[in-house]
Amino acid sequence: MDKKTLRVTLVKSPAGTRGTHKATVLGLGLKKINQTRELEDTPAVRGMVRKVAYLVKVD
Repeated sequence: MDKKTLRVTLVKSPAGTRGTHKATVLGLGLKKINQTRELEDTPAVRGMVRKVAYLVKVD
């Protein structure tokens, strides 16, 4: 069975945001603007994406 994935792209800098939001972006594996990661679609990853939705784009 294929695992579902989310393609997450950092579109806005986390500079000037809360420390927990910076840590969440790093936890998603995003370090540079326009960097994209394909992550497994799990409730934990969805929660992280929801927390920093204003900084990322999800495909």
